[in-house]
Amino acid sequence: MVSVVGIIGLLVIVLVNSAVTALMTRFFRVRLHTRWGSLVYAILLCPVVMVVILLILSGVFRLGANLGSQTAVILVTVIIPLAVGITFDYFWMPAPDEVELPASMD
Repeated sequence: MVSVVGIIGLLVIVLVNSAVTALMTRFFRVRLHTRWGSLVYAILLCPVVMVVILLILSGVFRLGANLGSQTAVILVTVIIPLAVGITFDYFWMPAPDEVELPASMD
């Protein structure tokens, strides 16, 4: 049976991974000037960082619940936050070209 603490720990892992994915996707969109480059980098590099965060949070800090299988762990803690983070950046945040930056003080 899953405890409340295990569910809260799992939610922390999912939220942290979603936030990291959204930030990395935004960074790639700002830095790369190609249309597909930022999406390709986000799909290839974000899961690596998310697995490292998963190992740290679930291994060192003992967060999360026992999901029963490796497939469920990857689905819940990597694939779903990857989709949520990329969706958050591409559909909710404005495009980097649409954001007006303040004038420089120099």
